[in-house]
Amino acid sequence: MQSNSEIQSSQQPQPPQPVAGTPTATGELDDLLALMARLRADCPWDKKQTNHSLIPYAIEEAYELAEAVQEGDIEDIKGELGDVLLQVIFHCQLYAEQHQFDLSDVIYTLQSKLIRRHPHVFEADKLPDDEAVKQRWDEIKALENAERERRGKPKRSLDSVKAGSALMQAQSLQQAASKLGFDWDGVDGAIAKLEEEIAELKQIIPKAGEKADAAQKAALEKELGDCVFGLVNVARKLKLDAEAATLTCTHKFRSRFAYIEQELAKQGQTPETSSLQQMDALWEQAKQHE
Repeated sequence: MQSNSEIQSSQQPQPPQPVAGTPTATGELDDLLALMARLRADCPWDKKQTNHSLIPYAIEEAYELAEAVQEGDIEDIKGELGDVLLQVIFHCQLYAEQHQFDLSDVIYTLQSKLIRRHPHVFEADKLPDDEAVKQRWDEIKALENAERERRGKPKRSLDSVKAGSALMQAQSLQQAASKLGFDWDGVDGAIAKLEEEIAELKQIIPKAGEKADAAQKAALEKELGDCVFGLVNVARKLKLDAEAATLTCTHKFRSRFAYIEQELAKQGQTPETSSLQQMDALWEQAKQHE
């Protein structure tokens, strides 16, 4: 007759047994590339991916790395750096399968760029401080952009705006346009524009009980985007960073909601079993603790 512990053990899901040929972690780049190739051949999810389908994951992993660095947990940082590296390796594997390039080409391109952009390190051209280094960096990038034009890529006024989050791109675009004279004199114009956009959004929000169709959702998305863009403009005119302000808000929300869960747990409750009034009261307590 089986004991209770034996019965419980038999009922618990057992970890999968490794199959013959299962690789082991070695810390070697060549083994990582071989593992990625194996996953592309044998994993149904990895097989389906394309360079375009991976874009959201690359963005997400970069943000998770930034958060881990801010938190300072070394194990988390190692894990998130690995996730970012996975995106590089995955993209290189896909482009290698397309006979475009492989990881060695990416490394060669990076090495060439770093050497080219650091003449003050690798040549006799010594620069006195970091500001002079940045100026020289910009000059070299301008030469690289000129070369791109010669290859047939047209230059546009806002091409200097780097990719990034929507907030980062919005603020950078506004700053670039401002340098070209497309801007208000002060913050009042930006606030008036924001209020105008909010009024336009309010006009098309469905009434209670109504459901937006596809066309209405598209219109709502457009107007909401205009409102966010307008709010970024207000931040810019106040000489604030919209991305940093939003990250501060999200970190604050995480902290306050964690306090709510902690206090509810002391009462034997969870957010699901408590009322909105209870959670709102604890939210106010969290604000006082700050």
